[in-house]
Amino acid sequence: MKGNPKLIEKLNVLLAHELTAINQYMVHSEMDDNWGYTKLHDNVEKRAFTEMKHAETLISRILFLEGLPIVSNLLEIHVGSDIPKQLANDHQSEEVAIREYNEGIKLAGEVGDFATREILEQILNQEDGHINQIEELQDQIGHMTLPVFLSTQV
Repeated sequence: MKGNPKLIEKLNVLLAHELTAINQYMVHSEMDDNWGYTKLHDNVEKRAFTEMKHAETLISRILFLEGLPIVSNLLEIHVGSDIPKQLANDHQSEEVAIREYNEGIKLAGEVGDFATREILEQILNQEDGHINQIEELQDQIGHMTLPVFLSTQV
């Protein structure tokens, strides 16, 4: 099925966000593991795996629409030097991705591709969950203080 060129372009932008998130989350996850924060490592690694599934879904949809998935485009990766900076960077990445997904959903509706819109809505709901998880961790740090929070992540 030949897809709308503007929508395929937007799907490739979303794919770049997902591929960037995978890399950023994997680096953060491994840093957390290296520091001995196993629970935090597992949390961030799980988020990276979800982003991999999002990338796979986007690639599949682009191919279905007879487009070419561009997997070589990455955005700037923001690696945090400590846990609060990691969470802040991850939050920022999710905010941008959510904005892009909302734009993609709007565009899909405008061009009458409601199946793509539904796929993007499903991913958006998961991205909303990611930002919620990040905010929960940030709130825990605020309530417990960083040293106490980190002691719960071992």
